[in-house]
Amino acid sequence: MTRPWKHPDSGYYWFRKRVPDDLRNLLGKREERFSLGTRDPAEAKRLHALKLAEVEERWSNLRNGKRPLSADDVAQHAAAIGQHLWRQVQADPYKQLQWDVEIGASLWSARKGELYVDVRQPLPAADQKRLDQQSVCYWLVDRHFEGKGLSPPAEDRERLARAVTLEVQRVVQHREATLRGKQEVGVGDFELLQQRAPAAPLTFEKMIEGWLREKKPYEKTLYSWRRVMNELSSFLDHDDARRVTADDLVKWKEELLAKGRAAKTIRDSKLAPVRAIFQWAVDNRKLDPNPASRISINLKRRPEDGRRGYTDDEAKIILRAARAEKESHKRWVPWVCAYTGARIAEICQLRSEDIKRIDDIWCIAFAAEAGSLKNVNSERAVPLHPALQDEGFLKFVDSARKGPLFTDLAPDRFGSRGGTGTKILSRWIRSLGVTDKRISPNHSWRHRLKTLGRRNGLALDILDAMTGHGRKTVADTYGEFPPNAMLRELKKIPTLEL
Repeated sequence: MTRPWKHPDSGYYWFRKRVPDDLRNLLGKREERFSLGTRDPAEAKRLHALKLAEVEERWSNLRNGKRPLSADDVAQHAAAIGQHLWRQVQADPYKQLQWDVEIGASLWSARKGELYVDVRQPLPAADQKRLDQQSVCYWLVDRHFEGKGLSPPAEDRERLARAVTLEVQRVVQHREATLRGKQEVGVGDFELLQQRAPAAPLTFEKMIEGWLREKKPYEKTLYSWRRVMNELSSFLDHDDARRVTADDLVKWKEELLAKGRAAKTIRDSKLAPVRAIFQWAVDNRKLDPNPASRISINLKRRPEDGRRGYTDDEAKIILRAARAEKESHKRWVPWVCAYTGARIAEICQLRSEDIKRIDDIWCIAFAAEAGSLKNVNSERAVPLHPALQDEGFLKFVDSARKGPLFTDLAPDRFGSRGGTGTKILSRWIRSLGVTDKRISPNHSWRHRLKTLGRRNGLALDILDAMTGHGRKTVADTYGEFPPNAMLRELKKIPTLEL
């Protein structure tokens, strides 16, 4: 029986379950593994039980998708498609439906299967309408299975399309009766939908509030994701999630591209938040399917768009300038970046108590208590490189009061000194003449340390642990990274002679 697994470095609990042998090739992995986002054992047990049910249901769906569908399967899938279509009709009852009830009543009786199309001869109008309505049924079937990450067996696709025809007929007839003000539509099989009260709109804000309660994101994430959903609402001129279609999101993507937004920004900062929030609604049975599930954007990386690390000459320019600075963040943050590979935001939010002895070795502990961290691997302790000690970093720490180490950095609107420091130091580095567009003033320190690590033969798993990068294999998650082992590797990186 699986149970929450406590990460040895961060203390966060994780979900881990071996993928059954018959699904490994389909899933492309041997283990389902992801963070539960909590250090509380009781909360971890609760979340683990929920995620276990979700994973096993998904595995069951994958298995079911590989076998012929029974009559009950066909009926259940068709009913789900009908209910989804009815919710869309309720959201916009006056939208014109391209469906002829009279043709639908005998849609599949004239000939078996789809109409044979002879491109040399125009179809009679009645046959063309029948072909169009059959295509609607096939499209509904395909979209339903696509939203669940499955595909119907080829031999069952027509069976499903035929069953969906009845559901579409019921929806259209019920809509017409409702618009005429009648209470009965005379279709006994449609009683369940007749009894359903009109569904209240599922607003973007309702989804965000539910997602917020469950995921508990950082304040900055909540702010930026809520802003993205407001942008989408302005584009659509409504905020009802049940009315959003994949076509709507494609048009929004096209508008963003037309405005000159970078493809990576659209993918990671626009579409990704929308997809995640809609998926929360799907996972919690408030929406079906996720209209954003397959909406993405193809990124073509050009050589000039790549990022690189600082060269020795560029690093010397920055570190010499830092040595002459009076403001503590400009004086010390670049030096710490140069010899730890840590993110600038992580360093700017350090507290004096985060620089401490661990196993009698001076280390910098990057802890969630000091401020937000990117992921569970970001919580780590990195030994001080001899160059930092020689430069006098420990004397600076000793002179600081308990609490934030860089008090001259004002917190940003989210209470983060890291956000403020990132902006200030980026502008300062550019002012020194380091203007190559392939340089990311803050992130290029991490690229540089990785390069130095490879050049000087550091153990790659320890190098990843120092920079807070994810573990590559399950084997990497075993054991710990003691400070003496990390310091042994870190000392292989030579001090830069200024």
